[in-house]
Amino acid sequence: MANFNSVAVIGAGAYGTALADVAARAGREVVLYARSAAAAELMQSSRANPRLPGAAIDDSVFVTADLSLAARADIILLAVPSQQLRDALTALAPLLPAGIPVVACAKGIERGSHKFMTEVIADVAPQAIPAILSGPNFADDVAAGLPTAVTLACADEDVAVALVQALGSATFRPYHSTDVRGVEIGGAAKNVLAIAAGIVAGKQLGASALAALTTRGFSELLRLGIACGARTETLSGLSGLGDLILSCSSAQSRNFSLGVALGRGEQPARDKLAEGEFTAPVLIELAASKGVDMPVAKAVAAILAGEATIDQVIEGLLTRPFKAEG
Repeated sequence: MANFNSVAVIGAGAYGTALADVAARAGREVVLYARSAAAAELMQSSRANPRLPGAAIDDSVFVTADLSLAARADIILLAVPSQQLRDALTALAPLLPAGIPVVACAKGIERGSHKFMTEVIADVAPQAIPAILSGPNFADDVAAGLPTAVTLACADEDVAVALVQALGSATFRPYHSTDVRGVEIGGAAKNVLAIAAGIVAGKQLGASALAALTTRGFSELLRLGIACGARTETLSGLSGLGDLILSCSSAQSRNFSLGVALGRGEQPARDKLAEGEFTAPVLIELAASKGVDMPVAKAVAAILAGEATIDQVIEGLLTRPFKAEG
């Protein structure tokens, strides 16, 4: 089994900083890469990140804007938004040795190509071993050392086990899987469905409506996952149902908060990225190509694109023909 002693986190946002602390708690040597030299210097000296207020950067984490230094690590964690992953890895790929695990920590599908994050990694860095890390968790909880469970998937089970051993600790509990596609679909689809849940909450449609939405949303996720070759147990586990429930019921979820603002008729805050906003149109394109019906996800995409109002979408969903469970 591989012995991974050092970790580089690419992306010094809130989640990247939290993951750097996770790796440090696990006893790894950690480099946190920030694209801005000024931001890296500030975080290195202050041991804090303005994007993650109230959390201290572990003293053993070295913050740098030197990409070549980050490339020397045994494990690469890509903690950048899904639509920026290709560009970030393009700069890093020429510096990486063969056989290094590159773990995507973003949940999304690339626009245009319809590729999942591990497929982008395989495109850009074919010498690397692609892997995916998915929730359910939030950066604030992870940084604070609160109990968290995640799923880490890699097609090579030995590598997946070694990664779990390298990153896991008493409060950060990774579960390994070889069902890469299932983990990726669970992570991407739940972001879109969390926006729908936020809309239900913002419109004050009630707890029963929110529960129904979560149930129907999971049914959509399951249908798409199976069509894409995912395993049912993965979609029903941490990376699927667990992540969906958390994201559809917590104010910490950026996607849920975006939906709440839309449901209230407010202008959503744009200071934080909501991955589901970018994933929604790609998700329904992927579903259409697989012949999978995803009415909730399609409704979210229509609202975000300004093609329908929330009231129109709700009426459309409520007047759909009755059908059997499934």
